[in-house]
Formats: sequence, C-alpha cells, structure tokens
Amino acid sequence: MRGKEVDELLDRASLAPHELNPALLERIAGSVKTSMRPVRPLPPRWVLSGGLILTCATVALAGAARAGFYGVEKLSVLQRALIFPTLGILVLAAAAVFASEMIPGSRRVVAPWALLTIGCLALLGVFAVLFSDYRTNHFVSAGVACLIAGLLHAVPTGLVSWWLLKRGFAMNSVAAGLVAGTLAGLAGVTMLELHCANFEALHVLLWHTAVVPLSGALGALVAWTLHFRESSGTHGNH
Repeated sequence: MRGKEVDELLDRASLAPHELNPALLERIAGSVKTSMRPVRPLPPRWVLSGGLILTCATVALAGAARAGFYGVEKLSVLQRALIFPTLGILVLAAAAVFASEMIPGSRRVVAPWALLTIGCLALLGVFAVLFSDYRTNHFVSAGVACLIAGLLHAVPTGLVSWWLLKRGFAMNSVAAGLVAGTLAGLAGVTMLELHCANFEALHVLLWHTAVVPLSGALGALVAWTLHFRESSGTHGNH
C-alpha cells in the first residue's frame, strides 16, 4: 500500500460518524451541571492589598494601644521619620506580593524570598544608623519578651490576611505562606516600634528584626504542612 492510499484511508476514517449513546451523553452533561457553581470574581488587586495593609495597621495600633505607646513617644523626629516610612513601604510591598501570589496569572514584582531578604536588610540598615547605644542590659530576657510579643501580634495578622485572600488560589503555597508570614512579621515589628522604649542597638537589631524572618519561616512551614496534608489525602483517596 502506497503512502497516498494510506492518507486516503485515514481521511475516510476521520470522516466516518462515531455514534455515542444518548444516555451516556445525558449522564455526562448532568454530572457537569451539578458540579458547576457560580463564582464571584475576586476584587481588584489594589483592594486586596488595601485590606491587608489595613489589617497590619489595625493589629499594630491595637497592640501598642493596649501595651502603651512608650516607644514612639521616646523616638526622636528623625527616628520616626525613618523607621515608620520604611515599615510602611515594606508592608505595602508585602501586601502587593501576597495578593499577587493568591491571584493566578498575576505579574510577580519580586519573589517572596527576595522580599523577605530586602525587608530584613532594610530594617537592619535603618536601625544600625539610628541607634548607637551598645549596652546589653537584660539582653536575653528583654529581647525574648519583645520577640514573643512581636510574634504574638504576627499570628492574628497572618490569620486575618489569609482569610481575606481565601478565595484566591496560590500556585506555590509555600511562597504564598512565606510572604504572608513576612507581612505578618512586619505588623509585629511595627507594634514593637510603637511600644518598646528599649533603644539599645543590639536589642533592636536582633530581637525586633528577628520577628520578620521567624514569622516568614512559620508562614512557609504552615503552608507546606497544609499542602502536604491535602496532597496525602488526595493520593489516599485514589
């Protein structure tokens, strides 16, 4: 059989009608209809980012109001002018990246791990310039207290932020968890800067800044754990 004859045979086979059982088609159509639900579109990214920023500000201010605004009262005008705008820019960036991570197809401005690194370096730089008291009175006890306070305020921030974006879908759940934790950690640091009046340089450099990477790592770990459990459950059902 020549090549031309083979082509003609295949063409005739492709044109031949393939009859399907009407009952089978109805069952397929019925199963598709029952599984379809109307889905509300996600709000614009700027709305989601605004909600995340508002959450961070609310948690930080509420925590400082409860514990006292001793830190911001003691800060100089220059210190306030550098610390809080830096935190504001980082919170804005983290909110935008988190919203992008939860909206498939969104353009990623910066990777979550890069945002975490940049944020920590920015805080270290600002603190190193502004604080020059290198005494270490009650270094561990006071430091651990601030670290725990910062993380305790990061947890509700992370939970509320995740709830705000729960209708989104993270293509990379670990990356989304990392940036969610980073955002929450920044809320914790903001609360500490408003409240903590301990201006020893090493205290601020280590214990305040440490809230951000620890919170980011915690967010990534929680996201990985949830994803692992979902994957295990799906494979187990099969």
